[in-house]
Amino acid sequence: MLQDKTAALAQDKAKPVKEFIERDLWDVIREILNYGLHIGEGEKSIDLTIGLLLSLSLAMIATTLVLKWLRNLYTRKMEHEDRMKFFSVFKYIRYAIYMVVVLLTVSSAGIDITLLITASAALFVGIGLALQEFFQDIIAGIMILVDKSLHVGDIVEVDGKVGKVFEIKLRSTRALTRDDKVLVIPNHKFMSEVIYNYTQNHRMTRESVQVGVAYGSDVELVTRLLLDAVNTQKGILKNPKPFVQFEDFGDSALIFSVKFFINDSFSDPRIKSDIRYRIDRLFRENSVTIPFPQRDVHFYAHTPLAVRQPGNEKQPGTPG
Repeated sequence: MLQDKTAALAQDKAKPVKEFIERDLWDVIREILNYGLHIGEGEKSIDLTIGLLLSLSLAMIATTLVLKWLRNLYTRKMEHEDRMKFFSVFKYIRYAIYMVVVLLTVSSAGIDITLLITASAALFVGIGLALQEFFQDIIAGIMILVDKSLHVGDIVEVDGKVGKVFEIKLRSTRALTRDDKVLVIPNHKFMSEVIYNYTQNHRMTRESVQVGVAYGSDVELVTRLLLDAVNTQKGILKNPKPFVQFEDFGDSALIFSVKFFINDSFSDPRIKSDIRYRIDRLFRENSVTIPFPQRDVHFYAHTPLAVRQPGNEKQPGTPG
């Protein structure tokens, strides 16, 4: 009996505390969270409250932690250079995600964001049209970084200019030409135009030097001389072996080309120049003629008609 009275007394004492927590304390917390700036009335009202700011802060903190975890998860096996490039791309993605999180949080708080989205869409369309090529460069730069279609050290040909890539950025790629000039290539060119990459598969490339010899020349001798010219040239690979092709019967010459393989396409003009010097020397030593274009011009003599003058008209029946 005493225990029952003690329990009943304890319950009676706990009731006011429970009621205070359920009614007064939560009411105070809600009042604090709802405290802020209230603009408008009804459905179009905007409430900038402490609760909204707290929700935004928690959402941003949670989003930051998740994005950081995903970034570390994706880049844990990347090399340092690729990781730095990915971080620069990831910043743009992060800003877009933050914007989406803010809009969703504000919408969940009961604020109508339709007008804001409509105005933002119109603004972004205008910006997109004005900066269309800029965004193309950014997207192309992301694609280059993701699929690794281009690397530092690659030799590329763009608009007839050959360069060795030394820097890949988000908007442009920089290459050094054979004249030691910097070639700045917008990244969208790698997506929308035909770009020759000499070292995409491997560093070895096949090159050729073409030459014409006079009709009547010993073609077997010409073949041997062309092979001698490339076999002694520094920088040409022994395997695969160089070879000669009889290309065509030209208008003024027999056309030959010698094919060879090199590992440094960037120094290709210098190697070809040395080979041409050797070919010219060997041809002179062996009396092989490199002809110049020839054209036959034919002259035909025509007797001009007599010029008729007044008083010199021929009469009918008179001898001419």
